[in-house]
Amino acid sequence: MTATYYVQNVLSQVKSAINEQRPKVSTSRSLLRHENAGPHKARATTQSLRELGFQVLPHPTYSPDLTPCDFWLFPILKDRLVGRKFDRIQDLAKAVNSKLRTIPKEDYQGVFRKCQIRLKRCV
Repeated sequence: MTATYYVQNVLSQVKSAINEQRPKVSTSRSLLRHENAGPHKARATTQSLRELGFQVLPHPTYSPDLTPCDFWLFPILKDRLVGRKFDRIQDLAKAVNSKLRTIPKEDYQGVFRKCQIRLKRCV
């Protein structure tokens, strides 16, 4: 994922979802938790975040116990894809996307509640 893709596709969808779900709350009251991934730290992203009025929750340099992908998502994908071999990167991407779509929305929501608990423990 590039910063351009992130800004044009992801952030715009996040803003739309917030506006739809909480029309009386501006994005300035919404916190985003970004990791230190390139697209999250890129100039285009930080500029768009300022323009959209988002606040970003700081994230430690590397903390796998606070990263939902490390403590939750990657183990699920590993478990579901173990033993499979892929000749092409496109086949791997297709398999990962397919598995991601089978995870219920409630599971994604639950992991962010767990992440909040982990963050509180860390603080």
